[in-house]
Amino acid sequence: MLKQYHQKNRVEAGCDEAGRGCLAGPVVAAAVILPPDFDGEWINDSKQLSEKQRNKYRPIIEEKALAYGVGIVSPAEIDQINILNASFLAMHRALDRLKVIPDALLIDGNRFHPYKNIPFDCMVKGDSRFLSIAAASILAKCHRDELMETLDTDYPDYDWKKNKGYPTVFHREQIAKFGATEHHRKSFKLLPDPELDLKFE
Repeated sequence: MLKQYHQKNRVEAGCDEAGRGCLAGPVVAAAVILPPDFDGEWINDSKQLSEKQRNKYRPIIEEKALAYGVGIVSPAEIDQINILNASFLAMHRALDRLKVIPDALLIDGNRFHPYKNIPFDCMVKGDSRFLSIAAASILAKCHRDELMETLDTDYPDYDWKKNKGYPTVFHREQIAKFGATEHHRKSFKLLPDPELDLKFE
């Protein structure tokens, strides 16, 4: 079972992101503060849950959380500042939206840029260790998937409704065929073969 907190008697916000490895779409982060009595036996790292489970748990987390926020960084911003810094920025934007100021932050991963002098702990594989980080991973993943499904209606050729912008073989084949859209990350290696002529829109 995941841990309720890292240090007792302090308000901790768990933070995680989704979409770092995608070729298209934004990187999305969430920050979640759970109540001390939160019953989260069903919560797990979002990658260990099915899409159906994530969509079922999302409204429960949003209803029960003391506070939560979601932050988005666009593909254009990712290209400007790189994906690592974009992930940190998305977390900062998620934290900006919290209605409760946390005493400390639990960050999934091993690096982070400080946020408003609030103490933080980086937790490797934190989404499989702490409830608040796991809850954040679920919200980040659900919100990002929702965005990609919306974009799919305007760009159906890339099958984002199914692959969510990740580098599947089909996604790359479609990039080679149709070129890259405004939602593709131009700083990423969109095609494995450098000899292919890739036209950016």
